[in-house]
Amino acid sequence: MFKFCDVFIVMTLLRDFVLDERSRRKTAPAFGLINYLSLFCSLFCLINLDSANRPNVVLIMADDMGFSDLGCYGGEIETPHLDALAANGLRFTQFYTTSKCVPTRASILTGLYQHQVGMGWMEGTNMRFPGYVGDLYSNCATIAQLLERNGYRTYMTGKWHLTYYRYHGPDGPKHNWPKQRGFQEFYGTIHGSPVYFSLRGLTNGNRQVTPPKGLYYTDVISDHAVRYLRKHQQFFPDKPFFMYVAYTAPHFPLKAKPEDIEKYIGRYQDGWEATRKARYERLIEMGIIDNEWALTEKDAPDWDSLTDQEQTLWDKRMAIYAAQVDSMDQGIGRIVSALKETGQLDNTLLLFLSDNGATDYIPDDYRTGIEILGTDLSSDSQQGPWANVSNTPFRRYKRQSHEGGIAAPFIAHWPDRIKSRGELTHSVGHVIDIMPTALEIAGVTYPEKLGDYPLLPLEGKSLKSTLLGENEYKDRTLYFEHQGNWGIRSGDWKLVYYGATDKRELFNMVDDRTETNDLIDIQPEIAAELFAQWDAWAKRCNVYPLSNSKPWNYSQDPFKGNYNLN
Repeated sequence: MFKFCDVFIVMTLLRDFVLDERSRRKTAPAFGLINYLSLFCSLFCLINLDSANRPNVVLIMADDMGFSDLGCYGGEIETPHLDALAANGLRFTQFYTTSKCVPTRASILTGLYQHQVGMGWMEGTNMRFPGYVGDLYSNCATIAQLLERNGYRTYMTGKWHLTYYRYHGPDGPKHNWPKQRGFQEFYGTIHGSPVYFSLRGLTNGNRQVTPPKGLYYTDVISDHAVRYLRKHQQFFPDKPFFMYVAYTAPHFPLKAKPEDIEKYIGRYQDGWEATRKARYERLIEMGIIDNEWALTEKDAPDWDSLTDQEQTLWDKRMAIYAAQVDSMDQGIGRIVSALKETGQLDNTLLLFLSDNGATDYIPDDYRTGIEILGTDLSSDSQQGPWANVSNTPFRRYKRQSHEGGIAAPFIAHWPDRIKSRGELTHSVGHVIDIMPTALEIAGVTYPEKLGDYPLLPLEGKSLKSTLLGENEYKDRTLYFEHQGNWGIRSGDWKLVYYGATDKRELFNMVDDRTETNDLIDIQPEIAAELFAQWDAWAKRCNVYPLSNSKPWNYSQDPFKGNYNLN
Protein backbone atom coordinates (compact mmCIF):
# COMPACT_ATOMS: atom_id res chain seq x y z
CA MET A 1 0.00 0.00 0.00
CA PHE A 2 2.87 2.36 0.81
CA LYS A 3 4.40 1.95 -2.65
CA PHE A 4 1.00 2.27 -4.33
CA CYS A 5 0.40 5.59 -2.59
CA ASP A 6 3.91 6.82 -3.29
CA VAL A 7 3.53 6.22 -7.02
CA PHE A 8 0.40 8.25 -7.36
CA ILE A 9 1.57 11.08 -5.10
CA VAL A 10 4.70 11.36 -7.22
CA MET A 11 2.53 11.32 -10.35
CA THR A 12 0.51 14.18 -8.91
CA LEU A 13 3.60 16.22 -8.14
CA LEU A 14 5.10 15.59 -11.56
CA ARG A 15 1.85 16.55 -13.23
CA ASP A 16 1.72 19.86 -11.37
CA PHE A 17 5.37 20.56 -12.08
CA VAL A 18 5.35 19.73 -15.80
CA LEU A 19 2.04 21.12 -16.93
CA ASP A 20 1.46 24.85 -17.10
CA GLU A 21 -2.02 26.26 -17.44
CA ARG A 22 -1.89 26.25 -21.24
CA SER A 23 -0.79 22.64 -21.52
CA ARG A 24 -3.38 21.60 -18.97
CA ARG A 25 -6.11 23.12 -21.10
CA LYS A 26 -4.77 21.53 -24.29
CA THR A 27 -4.32 18.07 -22.79
CA ALA A 28 -7.19 17.97 -20.35
CA PRO A 29 -8.87 14.89 -21.94
CA ALA A 30 -5.63 12.95 -22.01
CA PHE A 31 -4.77 13.76 -18.42
CA GLY A 32 -8.29 13.53 -17.04
CA LEU A 33 -7.91 9.94 -15.89
CA ILE A 34 -4.56 10.48 -14.19
CA ASN A 35 -5.90 13.61 -12.53
CA TYR A 36 -8.76 11.70 -10.97
CA LEU A 37 -6.63 8.72 -10.05
CA SER A 38 -3.96 10.92 -8.49
CA LEU A 39 -6.51 12.88 -6.48
CA PHE A 40 -8.24 9.72 -5.33
CA CYS A 41 -5.02 8.02 -4.25
CA SER A 42 -3.69 11.13 -2.51
CA LEU A 43 -6.88 11.35 -0.47
CA PHE A 44 -6.77 7.62 0.17
CA CYS A 45 -3.21 7.93 1.45
CA LEU A 46 -4.15 10.72 3.86
CA ILE A 47 -7.00 8.61 5.20
CA ASN A 48 -4.66 5.63 5.45
CA LEU A 49 -2.07 7.66 7.38
CA ASP A 50 -4.69 8.50 10.01
CA SER A 51 -5.97 4.93 10.20
CA ALA A 52 -2.36 3.72 10.51
CA ASN A 53 -2.40 5.27 14.00
CA ARG A 54 0.28 7.90 13.68
CA PRO A 55 1.69 8.81 17.11
CA ASN A 56 0.21 11.63 19.14
CA VAL A 57 2.54 14.20 20.68
CA VAL A 58 1.92 15.86 24.05
CA LEU A 59 4.42 18.57 24.99
CA ILE A 60 4.27 19.71 28.64
CA MET A 61 6.41 22.55 29.95
CA ALA A 62 6.95 23.95 33.43
CA ASP A 63 7.92 27.58 33.98
CA ASP A 64 11.08 28.57 35.90
CA MET A 65 11.52 25.15 37.50
CA GLY A 66 15.04 24.11 38.50
CA PHE A 67 17.04 21.11 37.34
CA SER A 68 16.66 19.09 40.56
CA ASP A 69 13.14 19.95 41.76
CA LEU A 70 11.44 16.73 40.60
CA GLY A 71 11.71 13.55 42.61
CA CYS A 72 13.09 11.73 39.56
CA TYR A 73 15.85 14.37 39.34
CA GLY A 74 16.90 14.20 42.98
CA GLY A 75 14.35 16.54 44.54
CA GLU A 76 12.29 16.09 47.70
CA ILE A 77 9.11 17.63 46.23
CA GLU A 78 6.35 15.04 45.79
CA THR A 79 5.99 14.47 42.04
CA PRO A 80 4.71 10.88 41.79
CA HIS A 81 3.13 11.27 38.35
CA LEU A 82 6.21 12.72 36.67
CA ASP A 83 8.32 10.17 38.53
CA ALA A 84 6.11 7.41 37.07
CA LEU A 85 6.57 8.80 33.56
CA ALA A 86 10.34 8.77 34.14
CA ALA A 87 10.23 5.23 35.53
CA ASN A 88 8.49 4.05 32.37
CA GLY A 89 10.32 6.34 29.98
CA LEU A 90 13.65 8.03 29.38
CA ARG A 91 15.34 10.87 31.28
CA PHE A 92 17.89 13.17 29.66
CA THR A 93 20.75 14.35 31.84
CA GLN A 94 22.09 16.93 29.36
CA PHE A 95 19.12 18.78 27.90
CA TYR A 96 19.28 22.53 27.32
CA THR A 97 16.97 25.51 26.99
CA THR A 98 17.60 29.17 26.09
CA SER A 99 17.65 30.45 29.74
CA LYS A 100 14.41 32.51 29.51
CA CYS A 101 10.71 31.84 29.00
CA VAL A 102 10.01 33.77 25.78
CA PRO A 103 13.03 32.61 23.76
CA THR A 104 12.54 29.00 24.85
CA ARG A 105 8.92 29.11 23.71
CA ALA A 106 10.01 30.52 20.37
CA SER A 107 12.69 27.88 19.86
CA ILE A 108 10.71 24.89 21.08
CA LEU A 109 7.85 25.56 18.65
CA THR A 110 9.96 26.48 15.60
CA GLY A 111 13.15 24.40 15.78
CA LEU A 112 15.16 27.61 15.34
CA TYR A 113 17.27 29.78 17.60
CA GLN A 114 15.21 32.54 19.15
CA HIS A 115 17.05 35.43 17.47
CA GLN A 116 16.31 33.97 14.03
CA VAL A 117 12.59 34.40 14.65
CA GLY A 118 12.78 37.85 16.28
CA MET A 119 12.53 36.75 19.92
CA GLY A 120 16.02 37.41 21.26
CA TRP A 121 14.71 39.48 24.16
CA MET A 122 11.08 39.39 25.26
CA GLU A 123 7.67 39.63 23.63
CA GLY A 124 6.60 43.13 22.66
CA THR A 125 10.03 44.71 23.17
CA ASN A 126 10.82 45.87 19.65
CA MET A 127 14.42 47.04 19.62
CA ARG A 128 14.43 47.68 15.86
CA PHE A 129 17.07 45.02 15.23
CA PRO A 130 16.27 41.81 13.34
CA GLY A 131 16.84 39.50 16.30
CA TYR A 132 14.89 41.61 18.75
CA VAL A 133 11.47 42.60 17.42
CA GLY A 134 9.46 40.81 20.10
CA ASP A 135 7.08 39.09 17.70
CA LEU A 136 7.43 35.81 15.81
CA TYR A 137 8.50 36.30 12.21
CA SER A 138 6.71 34.78 9.26
CA ASN A 139 9.91 32.99 8.19
CA CYS A 140 9.23 30.24 10.70
CA ALA A 141 6.55 27.61 11.17
CA THR A 142 5.31 26.21 14.45
CA ILE A 143 4.95 22.50 15.17
CA ALA A 144 1.19 23.05 15.27
CA GLN A 145 1.10 24.67 11.84
CA LEU A 146 2.97 21.83 10.16
CA LEU A 147 1.19 18.99 11.94
CA GLU A 148 -2.22 20.57 11.41
CA ARG A 149 -1.51 20.76 7.68
CA ASN A 150 -0.71 17.06 7.73
CA GLY A 151 -3.84 15.70 9.34
CA TYR A 152 -3.24 16.29 13.05
CA ARG A 153 -5.66 17.97 15.42
CA THR A 154 -3.85 20.63 17.43
CA TYR A 155 -4.61 21.86 20.95
CA MET A 156 -2.99 24.24 23.39
CA THR A 157 -3.71 25.25 26.95
CA GLY A 158 -1.69 27.61 29.16
CA LYS A 159 0.85 30.36 28.60
CA TRP A 160 1.56 31.62 25.06
CA HIS A 161 3.90 34.62 25.60
CA LEU A 162 4.98 34.96 21.97
CA THR A 163 3.39 38.11 20.61
CA TYR A 164 2.51 41.75 21.24
CA TYR A 165 0.01 41.82 24.06
CA ARG A 166 1.67 43.77 26.84
CA TYR A 167 0.94 47.17 25.31
CA HIS A 168 -2.14 46.39 23.22
CA GLY A 169 -4.15 43.86 25.23
CA PRO A 170 -6.88 41.60 23.85
CA ASP A 171 -7.92 44.06 21.14
CA GLY A 172 -4.46 44.29 19.59
CA PRO A 173 -3.14 42.41 16.55
CA LYS A 174 -3.75 38.66 16.64
CA HIS A 175 -1.53 37.52 13.78
CA ASN A 176 0.70 35.62 16.20
CA TRP A 177 -1.89 34.29 18.61
CA PRO A 178 -2.09 30.49 18.97
CA LYS A 179 -5.03 30.02 16.61
CA GLN A 180 -3.23 32.00 13.92
CA ARG A 181 -0.14 29.85 14.51
CA GLY A 182 -1.68 26.46 13.93
CA PHE A 183 -3.60 25.59 17.11
CA GLN A 184 -7.17 24.70 16.31
CA GLU A 185 -8.19 25.15 19.93
CA PHE A 186 -6.61 27.31 22.65
CA TYR A 187 -7.53 28.09 26.24
CA GLY A 188 -5.09 30.03 28.37
CA THR A 189 -3.31 33.37 28.53
CA ILE A 190 -1.63 35.27 25.70
CA HIS A 191 0.49 37.29 28.13
CA GLY A 192 3.24 35.77 30.25
CA SER A 193 2.25 36.84 33.75
CA PRO A 194 1.21 33.99 36.06
CA VAL A 195 -2.32 34.76 37.26
CA TYR A 196 -2.84 31.91 39.65
CA PHE A 197 -6.04 33.08 41.35
CA SER A 198 -7.13 36.19 39.43
CA LEU A 199 -7.03 34.46 36.00
CA ARG A 200 -6.60 37.89 34.43
CA GLY A 201 -6.54 37.79 30.64
CA LEU A 202 -7.97 34.29 30.34
CA THR A 203 -8.60 33.64 26.66
CA ASN A 204 -10.63 31.09 24.73
CA GLY A 205 -9.51 30.96 21.12
CA ASN A 206 -9.24 34.59 20.02
CA ARG A 207 -11.65 35.93 22.61
CA GLN A 208 -10.94 37.00 26.17
CA VAL A 209 -13.40 35.45 28.61
CA THR A 210 -14.62 36.36 32.08
CA PRO A 211 -12.54 34.32 34.49
CA PRO A 212 -14.44 31.94 36.73
CA LYS A 213 -14.11 32.56 40.46
CA GLY A 214 -12.47 30.25 42.94
CA LEU A 215 -10.20 28.47 40.48
CA TYR A 216 -6.43 28.08 40.37
CA TYR A 217 -4.69 28.59 37.03
CA THR A 218 -2.59 25.42 37.21
CA ASP A 219 -5.82 23.44 37.62
CA VAL A 220 -7.46 25.36 34.77
CA ILE A 221 -4.60 24.42 32.44
CA SER A 222 -4.68 20.76 33.49
CA ASP A 223 -8.45 20.47 33.32
CA HIS A 224 -8.66 21.96 29.84
CA ALA A 225 -5.98 19.58 28.62
CA VAL A 226 -8.14 16.73 29.91
CA ARG A 227 -11.22 18.22 28.21
CA TYR A 228 -9.38 18.41 24.91
CA LEU A 229 -8.35 14.76 25.16
CA ARG A 230 -11.88 13.59 25.88
CA LYS A 231 -13.35 15.84 23.23
CA HIS A 232 -10.83 14.54 20.71
CA GLN A 233 -11.76 10.96 21.49
CA GLN A 234 -15.44 11.78 21.07
CA PHE A 235 -15.26 13.69 17.79
CA PHE A 236 -11.93 12.75 16.14
CA PRO A 237 -11.04 9.25 17.34
CA ASP A 238 -9.28 8.33 14.09
CA LYS A 239 -7.03 11.39 13.91
CA PRO A 240 -3.70 11.91 15.67
CA PHE A 241 -3.23 15.02 17.79
CA PHE A 242 -0.58 17.42 19.03
CA MET A 243 -1.22 19.05 22.40
CA TYR A 244 0.95 21.73 24.01
CA VAL A 245 0.43 22.24 27.75
CA ALA A 246 2.33 25.31 28.96
CA TYR A 247 2.10 25.71 32.73
CA THR A 248 3.03 28.91 34.55
CA ALA A 249 3.98 26.92 37.66
CA PRO A 250 6.22 27.40 39.53
CA HIS A 251 7.00 30.89 38.16
CA PHE A 252 6.72 33.64 40.77
CA PRO A 253 4.69 35.09 42.43
CA LEU A 254 4.51 32.37 45.05
CA LYS A 255 0.83 31.43 45.10
CA ALA A 256 -0.65 28.02 45.76
CA LYS A 257 -3.71 26.34 47.18
CA PRO A 258 -3.71 26.22 51.01
CA GLU A 259 -4.03 22.43 51.15
CA ASP A 260 -0.96 22.01 48.94
CA ILE A 261 1.06 24.52 50.95
CA GLU A 262 0.19 22.81 54.20
CA LYS A 263 1.84 19.58 53.00
CA TYR A 264 5.24 21.28 52.88
CA ILE A 265 5.22 23.69 55.83
CA GLY A 266 8.13 22.75 58.07
CA ARG A 267 9.87 20.50 55.55
CA TYR A 268 12.53 23.12 54.82
CA GLN A 269 13.37 24.08 58.39
CA ASP A 270 16.71 22.30 58.04
CA GLY A 271 17.72 25.03 55.60
CA TRP A 272 19.18 25.37 52.13
CA GLU A 273 22.58 23.82 52.86
CA ALA A 274 21.07 20.53 54.03
CA THR A 275 18.46 20.45 51.26
CA ARG A 276 21.03 21.17 48.59
CA LYS A 277 23.49 18.57 49.88
CA ALA A 278 20.76 15.91 49.99
CA ARG A 279 19.77 16.66 46.40
CA TYR A 280 23.39 16.52 45.28
CA GLU A 281 23.86 13.10 46.83
CA ARG A 282 20.65 11.73 45.28
CA LEU A 283 21.67 13.05 41.85
CA ILE A 284 24.93 11.14 42.14
CA GLU A 285 23.16 8.01 43.38
CA MET A 286 20.73 8.17 40.46
CA GLY A 287 23.59 8.52 37.96
CA ILE A 288 22.31 11.88 36.72
CA ILE A 289 25.56 13.62 37.62
CA ASP A 290 29.12 12.38 38.01
CA ASN A 291 30.46 12.03 41.53
CA GLU A 292 33.63 13.80 40.37
CA TRP A 293 31.68 17.01 39.74
CA ALA A 294 31.96 19.27 42.76
CA LEU A 295 28.88 20.82 44.30
CA THR A 296 29.06 24.53 43.57
CA GLU A 297 29.31 27.01 46.42
CA LYS A 298 26.01 27.99 47.97
CA ASP A 299 24.71 31.42 46.99
CA ALA A 300 23.08 32.22 50.32
CA PRO A 301 23.86 33.22 53.90
CA ASP A 302 24.37 30.52 56.50
CA TRP A 303 21.00 29.15 57.52
CA ASP A 304 22.03 29.15 61.16
CA SER A 305 22.70 32.89 60.98
CA LEU A 306 18.98 33.57 60.47
CA THR A 307 16.58 34.31 63.30
CA ASP A 308 13.76 31.86 64.04
CA GLN A 309 11.30 34.28 62.44
CA GLU A 310 13.43 34.54 59.30
CA GLN A 311 13.76 30.76 59.07
CA THR A 312 9.98 30.38 59.36
CA LEU A 313 9.46 32.88 56.53
CA TRP A 314 12.05 31.20 54.30
CA ASP A 315 10.59 27.77 55.06
CA LYS A 316 7.18 28.97 53.92
CA ARG A 317 8.63 30.45 50.71
CA MET A 318 10.02 27.10 49.65
CA ALA A 319 6.89 25.30 50.87
CA ILE A 320 4.77 27.41 48.51
CA TYR A 321 7.17 26.84 45.62
CA ALA A 322 7.03 23.09 46.29
CA ALA A 323 3.23 23.28 46.43
CA GLN A 324 3.19 24.92 42.99
CA VAL A 325 5.26 22.06 41.54
CA ASP A 326 3.12 19.51 43.37
CA SER A 327 -0.08 21.01 41.96
CA MET A 328 1.33 20.83 38.45
CA ASP A 329 2.26 17.18 38.98
CA GLN A 330 -1.28 16.43 40.14
CA GLY A 331 -2.59 17.97 36.92
CA ILE A 332 -0.17 15.94 34.81
CA GLY A 333 -1.51 12.87 36.59
CA ARG A 334 -5.00 13.78 35.41
CA ILE A 335 -3.72 14.24 31.86
CA VAL A 336 -2.06 10.81 31.91
CA SER A 337 -5.26 9.26 33.30
CA ALA A 338 -7.26 10.85 30.47
CA LEU A 339 -4.80 9.43 27.94
CA LYS A 340 -5.31 6.00 29.48
CA GLU A 341 -9.09 6.34 29.58
CA THR A 342 -9.21 7.30 25.90
CA GLY A 343 -6.84 4.53 24.88
CA GLN A 344 -4.19 6.97 23.65
CA LEU A 345 -1.37 6.63 26.18
CA ASP A 346 0.64 3.87 24.50
CA ASN A 347 0.66 5.65 21.15
CA THR A 348 1.52 9.07 22.58
CA LEU A 349 4.99 10.59 22.80
CA LEU A 350 4.76 12.67 25.96
CA LEU A 351 7.59 15.13 26.56
CA PHE A 352 8.10 17.11 29.74
CA LEU A 353 10.65 19.84 30.48
CA SER A 354 11.18 23.19 32.17
CA ASP A 355 11.67 26.32 30.06
CA ASN A 356 14.79 27.40 31.99
CA GLY A 357 16.41 27.18 35.41
CA ALA A 358 15.03 28.64 38.61
CA THR A 359 15.32 32.39 39.07
CA ASP A 360 16.89 34.57 41.75
CA TYR A 361 14.75 37.50 40.57
CA ILE A 362 12.87 39.62 43.11
CA PRO A 363 9.83 41.39 41.59
CA ASP A 364 9.72 45.17 41.38
CA ASP A 365 6.39 45.21 43.24
CA TYR A 366 7.80 42.94 45.93
CA ARG A 367 5.30 42.30 48.72
CA THR A 368 5.81 39.63 51.33
CA GLY A 369 4.96 38.71 54.90
CA ILE A 370 4.14 35.47 56.65
CA GLU A 371 0.39 36.22 56.56
CA ILE A 372 0.01 37.12 52.90
CA LEU A 373 2.71 34.80 51.53
CA GLY A 374 1.08 32.34 49.15
CA THR A 375 -2.20 34.25 48.82
CA ASP A 376 -3.36 36.39 45.90
CA LEU A 377 -1.92 39.46 47.69
CA SER A 378 1.64 38.19 47.57
CA SER A 379 4.18 39.15 44.93
CA ASP A 380 7.07 37.33 46.57
CA SER A 381 9.41 34.96 44.74
CA GLN A 382 11.55 31.95 45.56
CA GLN A 383 14.60 34.27 45.61
CA GLY A 384 18.26 33.38 45.25
CA PRO A 385 18.90 31.06 48.19
CA TRP A 386 16.12 28.61 47.29
CA ALA A 387 16.65 29.04 43.54
CA ASN A 388 20.24 27.98 44.20
CA VAL A 389 18.78 24.79 45.70
CA SER A 390 16.42 24.25 42.76
CA ASN A 391 19.33 24.46 40.33
CA THR A 392 21.46 21.98 42.30
CA PRO A 393 24.25 21.16 41.50
CA PHE A 394 24.77 24.01 39.03
CA ARG A 395 25.80 27.67 39.14
CA ARG A 396 23.70 30.74 38.48
CA TYR A 397 20.11 31.18 37.34
CA LYS A 398 17.53 31.94 34.70
CA ARG A 399 18.69 34.56 32.15
CA GLN A 400 22.28 33.32 32.35
CA SER A 401 24.17 30.83 30.20
CA HIS A 402 25.84 28.92 33.00
CA GLU A 403 24.31 25.49 33.58
CA GLY A 404 21.97 26.77 36.29
CA GLY A 405 20.18 28.89 33.70
CA ILE A 406 20.05 26.52 30.74
CA ALA A 407 20.09 22.91 32.06
CA ALA A 408 16.61 21.41 32.31
CA PRO A 409 14.98 18.13 33.29
CA PHE A 410 13.63 16.37 30.21
CA ILE A 411 11.43 13.27 30.33
CA ALA A 412 10.25 11.30 27.29
CA HIS A 413 7.47 8.72 27.69
CA TRP A 414 6.24 6.62 24.74
CA PRO A 415 5.16 3.08 25.71
CA ASP A 416 4.79 1.86 22.12
CA ARG A 417 8.37 2.70 21.20
CA ILE A 418 10.60 3.53 24.21
CA LYS A 419 11.81 0.20 25.57
CA SER A 420 14.57 1.52 27.88
CA ARG A 421 12.17 2.03 30.75
CA GLY A 422 13.48 4.10 33.63
CA GLU A 423 16.88 4.62 32.07
CA LEU A 424 19.01 7.71 31.56
CA THR A 425 20.51 9.05 28.37
CA HIS A 426 23.52 11.34 28.40
CA SER A 427 22.75 12.45 24.86
CA VAL A 428 22.98 16.24 24.47
CA GLY A 429 19.67 17.80 23.46
CA HIS A 430 18.19 21.27 23.09
CA VAL A 431 14.73 22.79 22.70
CA ILE A 432 15.46 23.35 18.98
CA ASP A 433 15.27 19.53 18.68
CA ILE A 434 11.59 19.25 19.59
CA MET A 435 10.27 20.39 16.19
CA PRO A 436 12.34 17.94 14.09
CA THR A 437 11.55 15.15 16.56
CA ALA A 438 7.80 15.75 16.30
CA LEU A 439 7.97 15.95 12.53
CA GLU A 440 9.95 12.74 12.15
CA ILE A 441 7.69 10.62 14.31
CA ALA A 442 4.65 12.09 12.52
CA GLY A 443 6.13 11.33 9.10
CA VAL A 444 6.04 14.99 8.08
CA THR A 445 8.67 16.63 5.90
CA TYR A 446 9.76 20.13 6.85
CA PRO A 447 8.72 22.37 3.93
CA GLU A 448 10.71 25.06 2.19
CA LYS A 449 7.83 27.54 2.41
CA LEU A 450 4.82 28.26 4.55
CA GLY A 451 2.29 30.09 2.44
CA ASP A 452 4.16 32.90 0.72
CA TYR A 453 7.09 32.89 3.14
CA PRO A 454 10.30 30.88 2.68
CA LEU A 455 11.20 29.05 5.87
CA LEU A 456 14.61 29.07 7.49
CA PRO A 457 16.21 25.60 7.65
CA LEU A 458 15.79 23.84 10.98
CA GLU A 459 18.66 24.25 13.45
CA GLY A 460 17.77 21.27 15.65
CA LYS A 461 18.00 17.55 15.02
CA SER A 462 15.49 14.80 15.64
CA LEU A 463 15.90 12.92 18.90
CA LYS A 464 13.86 9.94 17.70
CA SER A 465 16.88 7.64 17.43
CA THR A 466 17.89 8.58 20.98
CA LEU A 467 14.38 7.89 22.26
CA LEU A 468 14.49 4.46 20.66
CA GLY A 469 17.89 3.70 22.16
CA GLU A 470 19.66 3.65 18.81
CA ASN A 471 21.93 6.67 19.09
CA GLU A 472 23.25 9.26 21.51
CA TYR A 473 24.35 12.72 20.41
CA LYS A 474 27.32 13.84 22.47
CA ASP A 475 29.55 15.67 20.02
CA ARG A 476 27.18 18.59 19.45
CA THR A 477 27.68 22.32 19.15
CA LEU A 478 24.96 24.44 20.77
CA TYR A 479 24.77 28.19 21.20
CA PHE A 480 23.25 30.42 23.87
CA GLU A 481 22.59 34.12 24.41
CA HIS A 482 20.18 36.20 26.40
CA GLN A 483 20.49 39.74 27.75
CA GLY A 484 24.20 39.81 26.98
CA ASN A 485 24.95 36.53 28.73
CA TRP A 486 26.19 33.99 26.22
CA GLY A 487 27.80 30.59 25.82
CA ILE A 488 28.76 27.82 23.43
CA ARG A 489 28.98 24.13 24.18
CA SER A 490 30.94 22.17 21.58
CA GLY A 491 31.75 18.56 22.28
CA ASP A 492 33.42 18.35 25.68
CA TRP A 493 34.03 22.08 26.01
CA LYS A 494 31.98 25.08 27.03
CA LEU A 495 32.87 28.76 26.82
CA VAL A 496 30.53 30.99 28.81
CA TYR A 497 30.26 34.72 29.47
CA TYR A 498 28.43 36.42 32.33
CA GLY A 499 27.71 40.10 31.74
CA ALA A 500 27.67 41.14 35.39
CA THR A 501 31.30 40.11 35.82
CA ASP A 502 32.36 40.84 32.23
CA LYS A 503 34.31 37.60 32.28
CA ARG A 504 34.68 34.61 29.95
CA GLU A 505 35.16 31.17 31.48
CA LEU A 506 36.14 27.82 29.92
CA PHE A 507 35.04 24.45 31.30
CA ASN A 508 35.43 20.81 30.38
CA MET A 509 31.92 19.38 30.50
CA VAL A 510 33.10 15.80 30.96
CA ASP A 511 35.28 16.52 33.96
CA ASP A 512 33.49 19.53 35.42
CA ARG A 513 29.93 20.16 34.29
CA THR A 514 29.23 22.09 37.48
CA GLU A 515 31.65 24.76 36.18
CA THR A 516 33.92 25.03 39.21
CA ASN A 517 37.34 24.83 37.49
CA ASP A 518 37.91 27.63 34.95
CA LEU A 519 40.52 26.54 32.38
CA ILE A 520 40.60 29.64 30.21
CA ASP A 521 44.14 30.58 31.27
CA ILE A 522 45.34 27.01 30.70
CA GLN A 523 43.60 26.45 27.35
CA PRO A 524 43.42 29.89 25.69
CA GLU A 525 43.55 28.38 22.18
CA ILE A 526 40.41 26.33 22.80
CA ALA A 527 38.67 29.40 24.23
CA ALA A 528 39.63 31.47 21.17
CA GLU A 529 38.39 28.76 18.79
CA LEU A 530 35.09 28.46 20.63
CA PHE A 531 34.56 32.21 20.60
CA ALA A 532 35.21 32.31 16.85
CA GLN A 533 32.48 29.66 16.40
CA TRP A 534 30.09 31.53 18.65
CA ASP A 535 30.81 34.84 16.92
CA ALA A 536 30.08 33.32 13.48
CA TRP A 537 26.81 31.91 14.79
CA ALA A 538 25.89 35.23 16.40
CA LYS A 539 26.40 37.07 13.12
CA ARG A 540 24.44 34.46 11.15
CA CYS A 541 21.51 34.33 13.56
CA ASN A 542 20.96 38.07 14.26
CA VAL A 543 22.32 37.95 17.81
CA TYR A 544 24.21 41.24 17.63
CA PRO A 545 24.20 43.85 19.11
CA LEU A 546 24.53 42.50 22.63
CA SER A 547 23.28 44.22 25.74
CA ASN A 548 22.52 43.34 29.33
CA SER A 549 19.71 45.92 29.57
CA LYS A 550 16.92 47.22 27.34
CA PRO A 551 19.07 49.03 24.79
CA TRP A 552 19.09 50.57 21.31
CA ASN A 553 15.95 52.43 20.03
CA TYR A 554 13.69 50.56 22.46
CA SER A 555 10.04 51.49 21.95
CA GLN A 556 7.13 50.59 24.16
CA ASP A 557 4.92 50.57 21.08
CA PRO A 558 6.33 47.89 18.78
CA PHE A 559 4.16 49.01 15.89
CA LYS A 560 6.05 52.27 15.49
CA GLY A 561 8.82 50.24 13.89
CA ASN A 562 9.07 47.74 11.07
CA TYR A 563 8.64 44.56 13.04
CA ASN A 564 8.31 42.05 10.21
CA LEU A 565 11.68 42.03 8.49
CA ASN A 566 11.18 38.92 6.34
